[in-house]
Amino acid sequence: MLEGRLAIHAGERRFELEAGAAAVVPMGVPHTFRVDSDTARVLVLSTPAGLERLVRDAAVPANASTLPPADTPRPSAEELEAVFATHGQINLGPPMAPHD
Repeated sequence: MLEGRLAIHAGERRFELEAGAAAVVPMGVPHTFRVDSDTARVLVLSTPAGLERLVRDAAVPANASTLPPADTPRPSAEELEAVFATHGQINLGPPMAPHD
């Protein structure tokens, strides 16, 4: 069972998903999601192909086949903005805030 929250903000709508639920966001709709859970597992599918190149370019290579330590360096906001621009994406930031 999902513990915590998995929230999606798509266009003008914000909603939460329960364990086993799915959501579809049409192409061209600005969106983000937030997982407030230590146990949730999320599967994100994107079609058509191409998003994986953006993810790879923004990723930090893994040193082990485990979750990275909390102090793992991450790309700066400026570096992420450059990756988004390279892939024709718009970062609407800031990150989605928790919902009460």
